[in-house]
Amino acid sequence: MAEFETSGGSSGEKTRGRTTIADGVVATIAGIAIRETEGVHSVGRGASKAMGAVAGRVGGSSGGGRGVKVEVGEKQTAVDVDIEVEYGIPIHELADKVRTHVTDAVETMTGLEVVEININVFDVHIPGDDDDDEKDGGRSSARVQ
Repeated sequence: MAEFETSGGSSGEKTRGRTTIADGVVATIAGIAIRETEGVHSVGRGASKAMGAVAGRVGGSSGGGRGVKVEVGEKQTAVDVDIEVEYGIPIHELADKVRTHVTDAVETMTGLEVVEININVFDVHIPGDDDDDEKDGGRSSARVQ
Protein backbone atom coordinates (compact mmCIF):
# COMPACT_ATOMS: atom_id res chain seq x y z
CA MET A 1 0.00 0.00 0.00
CA ALA A 2 1.37 3.38 -1.00
CA GLU A 3 1.02 6.43 1.21
CA PHE A 4 1.70 10.05 0.28
CA GLU A 5 1.64 13.19 2.37
CA THR A 6 0.47 16.40 0.73
CA SER A 7 2.09 19.66 1.77
CA GLY A 8 0.36 23.01 1.98
CA GLY A 9 2.32 24.53 -0.88
CA SER A 10 5.30 26.55 0.34
CA SER A 11 8.12 24.99 2.27
CA GLY A 12 7.70 25.00 6.01
CA GLU A 13 3.92 24.60 5.96
CA LYS A 14 2.26 21.67 7.64
CA THR A 15 1.00 18.71 5.66
CA ARG A 16 -2.58 18.85 4.43
CA GLY A 17 -3.23 15.15 4.73
CA ARG A 18 -2.28 11.66 3.65
CA THR A 19 -3.35 9.68 0.58
CA THR A 20 -3.28 5.89 0.71
CA ILE A 21 -3.51 3.78 -2.44
CA ALA A 22 -4.47 0.13 -1.86
CA ASP A 23 -2.77 -2.66 -3.80
CA GLY A 24 -6.12 -3.60 -5.34
CA VAL A 25 -6.43 -0.15 -6.87
CA VAL A 26 -3.09 -0.54 -8.64
CA ALA A 27 -4.08 -4.07 -9.77
CA THR A 28 -7.37 -2.78 -11.18
CA ILE A 29 -5.68 0.05 -13.09
CA ALA A 30 -3.08 -2.35 -14.51
CA GLY A 31 -5.73 -4.95 -15.38
CA ILE A 32 -7.84 -2.47 -17.30
CA ALA A 33 -4.80 -1.20 -19.21
CA ILE A 34 -3.85 -4.79 -20.09
CA ARG A 35 -7.36 -5.71 -21.26
CA GLU A 36 -7.52 -2.58 -23.41
CA THR A 37 -4.36 -3.61 -25.27
CA GLU A 38 -5.21 -4.93 -28.72
CA GLY A 39 -4.04 -8.53 -29.09
CA VAL A 40 -4.70 -9.59 -25.49
CA HIS A 41 -7.52 -12.14 -25.52
CA SER A 42 -7.83 -12.67 -21.77
CA VAL A 43 -6.08 -12.04 -18.47
CA GLY A 44 -5.55 -14.62 -15.75
CA ARG A 45 -5.91 -18.38 -15.63
CA GLY A 46 -8.58 -20.74 -14.41
CA ALA A 47 -10.91 -19.23 -11.82
CA SER A 48 -9.62 -15.67 -12.20
CA LYS A 49 -10.05 -15.90 -15.98
CA ALA A 50 -13.60 -17.22 -15.62
CA MET A 51 -14.48 -14.55 -13.06
CA GLY A 52 -13.04 -11.88 -15.33
CA ALA A 53 -15.14 -13.11 -18.25
CA VAL A 54 -18.30 -13.07 -16.11
CA ALA A 55 -17.44 -9.64 -14.65
CA GLY A 56 -16.93 -8.32 -18.16
CA ARG A 57 -20.48 -9.33 -19.10
CA VAL A 58 -22.13 -7.93 -15.97
CA GLY A 59 -22.47 -4.16 -16.13
CA GLY A 60 -21.04 -2.14 -13.29
CA SER A 61 -19.00 -4.94 -11.75
CA SER A 62 -15.41 -4.22 -10.91
CA GLY A 63 -13.04 -7.05 -11.72
CA GLY A 64 -10.30 -5.19 -13.52
CA GLY A 65 -7.57 -6.49 -11.26
CA ARG A 66 -8.41 -10.18 -11.51
CA GLY A 67 -5.45 -12.14 -12.81
CA VAL A 68 -3.04 -9.31 -12.00
CA LYS A 69 -0.71 -9.42 -9.01
CA VAL A 70 1.02 -6.29 -7.78
CA GLU A 71 3.59 -5.45 -5.17
CA VAL A 72 3.28 -1.85 -4.01
CA GLY A 73 5.90 -0.02 -2.00
CA GLU A 74 5.99 3.57 -0.83
CA LYS A 75 7.01 5.00 -4.20
CA GLN A 76 7.28 2.06 -6.58
CA THR A 77 5.24 -0.88 -7.82
CA ALA A 78 5.81 -4.13 -9.71
CA VAL A 79 3.20 -6.04 -11.72
CA ASP A 80 2.87 -9.75 -12.60
CA VAL A 81 0.24 -10.92 -15.08
CA ASP A 82 -0.78 -14.06 -16.99
CA ILE A 83 -2.27 -13.40 -20.42
CA GLU A 84 -3.71 -15.32 -23.35
CA VAL A 85 -2.86 -13.72 -26.68
CA GLU A 86 -4.67 -13.68 -30.00
CA TYR A 87 -3.18 -15.96 -32.67
CA GLY A 88 -1.04 -14.10 -35.22
CA ILE A 89 0.03 -11.28 -32.91
CA PRO A 90 3.82 -10.96 -32.46
CA ILE A 91 4.15 -11.73 -28.74
CA HIS A 92 7.31 -9.69 -28.16
CA GLU A 93 5.64 -6.60 -29.65
CA LEU A 94 2.46 -7.20 -27.65
CA ALA A 95 4.48 -7.49 -24.44
CA ASP A 96 6.09 -4.11 -25.18
CA LYS A 97 2.66 -2.54 -25.76
CA VAL A 98 1.29 -4.04 -22.53
CA ARG A 99 4.24 -2.70 -20.56
CA THR A 100 3.80 0.78 -22.09
CA HIS A 101 0.03 0.88 -21.43
CA VAL A 102 0.37 -0.36 -17.85
CA THR A 103 3.23 2.00 -17.05
CA ASP A 104 1.40 5.01 -18.50
CA ALA A 105 -1.87 4.21 -16.70
CA VAL A 106 -0.39 3.36 -13.29
CA GLU A 107 2.13 6.19 -13.19
CA THR A 108 -0.41 8.77 -14.39
CA MET A 109 -3.18 7.72 -12.01
CA THR A 110 -1.15 6.90 -8.89
CA GLY A 111 2.18 8.72 -9.11
CA LEU A 112 3.95 5.43 -8.38
CA GLU A 113 6.99 4.44 -10.45
CA VAL A 114 6.45 1.12 -12.25
CA VAL A 115 9.77 -0.69 -11.92
CA GLU A 116 8.88 -4.09 -13.33
CA ILE A 117 6.13 -5.78 -15.35
CA ASN A 118 6.42 -9.55 -15.67
CA ILE A 119 4.22 -11.04 -18.38
CA ASN A 120 3.54 -14.77 -18.60
CA VAL A 121 1.92 -15.76 -21.91
CA PHE A 122 0.18 -19.01 -21.01
CA ASP A 123 -1.87 -19.64 -24.17
CA VAL A 124 -2.73 -18.54 -27.70
CA HIS A 125 -6.39 -18.02 -28.57
CA ILE A 126 -7.33 -19.44 -31.96
CA PRO A 127 -10.45 -17.84 -33.44
CA GLY A 128 -13.31 -20.32 -33.73
CA ASP A 129 -12.26 -22.47 -30.77
CA ASP A 130 -14.80 -20.78 -28.47
CA ASP A 131 -17.58 -21.18 -31.05
CA ASP A 132 -17.06 -24.96 -31.23
CA ASP A 133 -17.22 -25.32 -27.44
CA GLU A 134 -20.46 -23.36 -27.24
CA LYS A 135 -22.14 -25.43 -29.95
CA ASP A 136 -21.24 -28.70 -28.23
CA GLY A 137 -22.28 -27.34 -24.85
CA GLY A 138 -18.67 -27.57 -23.70
CA ARG A 139 -18.52 -31.36 -24.23
CA SER A 140 -16.53 -33.21 -26.82
CA SER A 141 -18.49 -35.35 -29.26
CA ALA A 142 -18.70 -39.09 -28.68
CA ARG A 143 -16.39 -41.25 -30.77
CA VAL A 144 -18.83 -44.13 -31.02
CA GLN A 145 -22.62 -44.32 -31.12
